[in-house]
Amino acid sequence: MSFASSRRPPMPAPSLVPVFSIAAEVAPAVEVGMTPVGERRLIPILGGEVTGPRLSGKVLPGGTDYQSIRDAGLADIHARYVIETADGARIYVENTGIRRGPPDLIARLRQGEVIDASKIYFRTVPRFETASPDHLWLMRSIFVCVGTRLPDRVLLDIYEVG
Repeated sequence: MSFASSRRPPMPAPSLVPVFSIAAEVAPAVEVGMTPVGERRLIPILGGEVTGPRLSGKVLPGGTDYQSIRDAGLADIHARYVIETADGARIYVENTGIRRGPPDLIARLRQGEVIDASKIYFRTVPRFETASPDHLWLMRSIFVCVGTRLPDRVLLDIYEVG
């Protein structure tokens, strides 16, 4: 499908290039409760592993996934954490997006059940910040992420939008 009209030149469709994956260990949620903007939850990030064709290392402990549950099937996600690469560089990550699905499946997910990832829409847009010259490329592109939640961890696949 093209959005081009006869009055403008065609533009290339974006592609997705695999960059790395994260397996982040998480603690049980800290429930804040119902606020005027929704139910607020914080998920402590305990650490994790980063593997992939363009980046490898670990997720440092101390990050948090801040969630606001808008309704029974939809959550706004805003995670903040630090990756330490295999060569010792540190990369600050802000990963914002949404997770949605049928309310009964989301309820089961929150109770710790493993739910088929194809049944839950979990997409985010990570942004990176680093002082490492070798990793500045992370600050010069747009990335998207597909995720899934397991009882004790979150799995993320990060792609560069080409």
